[in-house]
Amino acid sequence: MDYYYTVEQRATAEFKDRGSRFIACLIPLGSADDFKKEMDSVKKVFPKATHYCFAYRIGLDGNNYRVSDAGEPSGTAGKPIFGLIESRQLTNVLIVVVRYFGGSLLGVPGLINAYRSATALVLQTVPVIQKSVERQYRLHFDYTILNAIMIIIKQYNCSIAEQQLQLFCTITIGVPQNLVEEVLFKLKEVRGLEISAEPG
Repeated sequence: MDYYYTVEQRATAEFKDRGSRFIACLIPLGSADDFKKEMDSVKKVFPKATHYCFAYRIGLDGNNYRVSDAGEPSGTAGKPIFGLIESRQLTNVLIVVVRYFGGSLLGVPGLINAYRSATALVLQTVPVIQKSVERQYRLHFDYTILNAIMIIIKQYNCSIAEQQLQLFCTITIGVPQNLVEEVLFKLKEVRGLEISAEPG
C-alpha cells in the first residue's frame, strides 16, 4: 500500500431531527495519545450536550480504531459513524457527534440515521487528501552540502518532519515508500552525508 486517505482540516456540520441536534466534529488525529485532548476540547465547545459519541481510526493497518455510543442504545451511534470512516477508506481521523436531546425519542432506526447523516454531512465539507505512505530517515551533514540535499528532497516530494540547520545540520525526512530505493540511491551520491533509518 503506497497511499492512504485522510483529512487535514477540521470541520463541523449539524443535522436536526424532531428537536434533537446532532453536531458532527471532524478532526484530523495524529495518534491515539491526541484523542483525549481532542475529546476534551469538543466537550469545552459543547459543554451542555447530552451525548458525545465518536469513532476514530489511526494508522495504516485498519486495526487501530475505537467507537463509542456514549450512553445511546448499543450500535446506534459509534458504529454508524465508523461505517462512514471505513467506507471512505479514511484513517488518522476522529469524528465526534455531539447530541443535544430535543425531548422526542427517535428510536433505534432514527438514531442510526441521525448519527450517520450528521457524519455524512461533515465529510462533505472537507476535501479528502491522498497521502503517500512514508518511511523516515535522519540525515546528518555539513551545511555546505545543504543545497544538494534540498534539491533531492524537493524533486521526490519528500516531507520534512524536523530540521536543525547550523554548521552541522540534521533533517528528518519522510520518503514516499514507492520511491525509497531511488531517493536513497540519490542521497548516497552526495559526499559527506550520513543517513540513518528512523524506527517505525
